[in-house]
Amino acid sequence: MTRTLAAMASKILVVEDDEQIGHGLAQILQAEGHEVTWVRTGAAAIDAEEAPFDLVLLDLGLPDVDGIDVCRRLRADAPGTTIVMLTARDAEIDAVVGLDAGADDYVTKPFGVAELSARIRAHLRRRQPATASGPVRVGDLEVDLDARRVKRHGEEIELRAKEFDLLALLVVEAGTVLTRERLMAEVWDEHWFGSTKTLDMHVSALRRKLGDPADAPELITTLRGVGYRFER
Repeated sequence: MTRTLAAMASKILVVEDDEQIGHGLAQILQAEGHEVTWVRTGAAAIDAEEAPFDLVLLDLGLPDVDGIDVCRRLRADAPGTTIVMLTARDAEIDAVVGLDAGADDYVTKPFGVAELSARIRAHLRRRQPATASGPVRVGDLEVDLDARRVKRHGEEIELRAKEFDLLALLVVEAGTVLTRERLMAEVWDEHWFGSTKTLDMHVSALRRKLGDPADAPELITTLRGVGYRFER
């Protein structure tokens, strides 16, 4: 039988060296029905990832290894695992570096428990962004919704899970403006609240991966204050 996150407890790895924060996160997540493993170092996180996890909460300020390096290692070893960074580094460049290292999302400290729980639920309820199936072609871009593969100019492009979901929704409705609210609801969660900067970061990542800086912005148009449109 296919495993569904809604029907079974999700396995979550918490990587946090702060005793109070780590213990609190573990208690909260266990109370919500998740199976939680809590480790305090980057080395322990890498060792723990030998067992598959549905989601990793990764503190970037670890005592032994830089969290960005741990993120890269976890992403390489477990490409299907969702990684949410916990960071006290609130500069946008730090978020960009973390997302480029393979993280799916980030939360800055101090964070609200309710918001963090909502984000975790959103990621664990990941769903397909569109009901269409099979390959969808727009110009020289091909998005195979069933195989979750993307090609441009015949060359395959490697995308993270949320990047693919976002691109698929934009491509399926190419030529139509999709609001920020709809993109957040369908790619992340209908009850999402808090900053939508994650959406902007993922769009920026897509633009970089879909082509060189000279032509990528032409594929995804920003309508300030409204949303995004994938050009036909």
